[in-house]
Amino acid sequence: MTEAQAIHELLQAGLATPTADESFDRFARLVRRQLGVPSALVTIVLDDEAVLPGALGLPEPYQSERRTPLSHTFCQFVTTEGRPLVVEDAREVPHLASLRAVDDVGVVSYAGFPIFDPHGRAVGSLCAFDGKPRPWSDEDLATLADLASACTSELRLRLARARARRMQRVTLAANRRSRLLLELSESFAAATSVHDVAERLAVVGAAIGARYAGLAMLDPAGKRLEFTTLDHLEPGAPASFRRMRLDAPRGTALAARTREPVFFRDHAQYTRELPEAAELLSPDGVQARSFLPVVSGSRLLGVVALAWDSARDFDDDAVKIETTIASYVAHALDRVRLLEERHRVATTLQAAMLTELPPVRSAELAATYASATRTDQVGGDWYDAVVLDDDACVLMIGDVTGHDMGAAAQMGQLRSMLRTFAWCQDEPPATLLRLLDRANRGLALHASATAVVVRLDRTSQGFDLTWSNAGHPSPVVLRADGTVETLDAPPDIMLGVLPSSARRDHRARLMPGDTLLLFTDGLVERRGTPYQERLAGLKSALAEHLGTATSALPEALVRRLVGNEVRDDVVVLALRVRHSAPRTPRPGRPTLLRRDVEHTSVAIGPARRWVDDVLESCDVSPSVRRVAMLLTSELLTNAVQHAVGPVEAQLEISHRTIRVGVRDGSPELPYLRTPGPHETGGRGVQFLERCASHWGVDVHDAATDGATDGTVSAEPAGAAGAAGRREYAGTGKTVWFELEVDG
Repeated sequence: MTEAQAIHELLQAGLATPTADESFDRFARLVRRQLGVPSALVTIVLDDEAVLPGALGLPEPYQSERRTPLSHTFCQFVTTEGRPLVVEDAREVPHLASLRAVDDVGVVSYAGFPIFDPHGRAVGSLCAFDGKPRPWSDEDLATLADLASACTSELRLRLARARARRMQRVTLAANRRSRLLLELSESFAAATSVHDVAERLAVVGAAIGARYAGLAMLDPAGKRLEFTTLDHLEPGAPASFRRMRLDAPRGTALAARTREPVFFRDHAQYTRELPEAAELLSPDGVQARSFLPVVSGSRLLGVVALAWDSARDFDDDAVKIETTIASYVAHALDRVRLLEERHRVATTLQAAMLTELPPVRSAELAATYASATRTDQVGGDWYDAVVLDDDACVLMIGDVTGHDMGAAAQMGQLRSMLRTFAWCQDEPPATLLRLLDRANRGLALHASATAVVVRLDRTSQGFDLTWSNAGHPSPVVLRADGTVETLDAPPDIMLGVLPSSARRDHRARLMPGDTLLLFTDGLVERRGTPYQERLAGLKSALAEHLGTATSALPEALVRRLVGNEVRDDVVVLALRVRHSAPRTPRPGRPTLLRRDVEHTSVAIGPARRWVDDVLESCDVSPSVRRVAMLLTSELLTNAVQHAVGPVEAQLEISHRTIRVGVRDGSPELPYLRTPGPHETGGRGVQFLERCASHWGVDVHDAATDGATDGTVSAEPAGAAGAAGRREYAGTGKTVWFELEVDG
């Protein structure tokens, strides 16, 4: 049989498993093709069986299972003797005729040559056989010998590769300790938050064999310790282990009090020295533990807790490595604290430069500024809005080159100058940018920046939009119907390059319900991703947020496209054109409006905003509009989710009251419910009862489509509510409410 060491090497190389191997199957195909035999095998002979990595022409189940008992193979004799075995008719050879290979496998004529491992030990054979007597010619045997030699080379190459991999693993294990300190410094160097430090500590702990590694931070008062997370602590640790007082009988608190490392060889020692803490932990889990104080100068920052699955002797080398880990954690936490402080100061400075957006008549403005989270520096991204009069305003957005305090200072100066030009100079955007570029050069600021300036002039149909672009990402418009357009006129050169260069104005129109979006490149630019692909992602996300409130849109886009890891400063400025009433209501002449609403949940938001827009255009107070929005949401949601279409929103505004109605195609009437505390619906009628001045239901039928007094409320619809009704085919109802205009 093959020697035990040879079998062990074959197992390590994966050559002693009963699976097909493409290389050895190729040798079997060559044998069958060259010798013209029905069956050929590459066999590895083990102690109690033979495995067949290469096989063709075997009967089942041997062909599929790739293994045979030794009683079913002649290859054992080739391996044992280390020389070829050639027989014309095995039935005439006594010691072969008795083997099951003859009857079960059909081996009659057989020719097999040994294959050898790198030590010259025969470990298997390459053979050909037939189910009938066959003389083997010299050419047959020479061919088989050559192929067996090539098969030996393949086997030796496989074993050499496996041995090289094992040696590499041994070498890496031997060098791991010498590289550990370098890896420690590299690992913690990139940490920019306490969470990052804790995550890198878990990785470093695993590198020295620790199963669990946690970081407990000291609170600002110096009275309590709290682990950043329980994820990296030993399993079964109760939630109470996350927080503790410094005088608690815990290993973590003991290391903090003494400011000395604390080591426990196994759980038995931990139980003897800290019995109260040990009672809360499973005795079958962690064994060895160490608790290392994290100290910066004379200040305690926290404690590192490490744990192992098995007992561990903490020799000098182990103690040195673990205390070094604690010192690196201290340096990383100091660096994080400095980064966070500088980042907080920088973002506070920039936020102070970005003034509150002014109200714009017939429009709704919203903006957000997200600073980079992975740096202590701050960029030069900014936005601004200047209202010139009731019918005109100017929007501005820009990005100064650089990510430092100098960029922030230049941003503040450019923004202030452009703001002044916009207010004092009644000029188009291209002229404002040209003035800014000349001032940038003349006042020796020498700032380079991109910017877009947009002027909006109110009309009876929305806003006429004029804009000029100085190398900035093009504005995007979300139309009221959900389509998205890019105002992609070719941009002019950025600011700070050629102040005398020509700049052009471009024009477009914003209709009621349209949203103009200005943004800086941090929203769409990512390394490794083409700009057009990221821009397409922005347009897709913007279309999906058609129903999102304008006030929430900028932050929603940042969350969707950037996420929590903001690698560059991002500014997003959105302006939505409000709908307006065609005329102002007067005594005896109320304003009547209707809007068809799709029978889908996404249509609720736009319909609700339409009501608010019209009320705002009629100078209804914000307090009344807030109540109206609450009740309108309830009516629309009920019609879309619990009734059938068609759905229509109806609005009647007089000089004293507003009346909002929602018509649907269902005759089912709303009724007063008392939902449980955990139910999400069923409170609409309660809101109507408590908030509306009056409310009711008009029930319609197919014959007359007349209005009848609703059974839910004792309040009649009233003559004013009936004015201007349209004829409907089919049954349904209109649920309505009224509010006093003066609140």
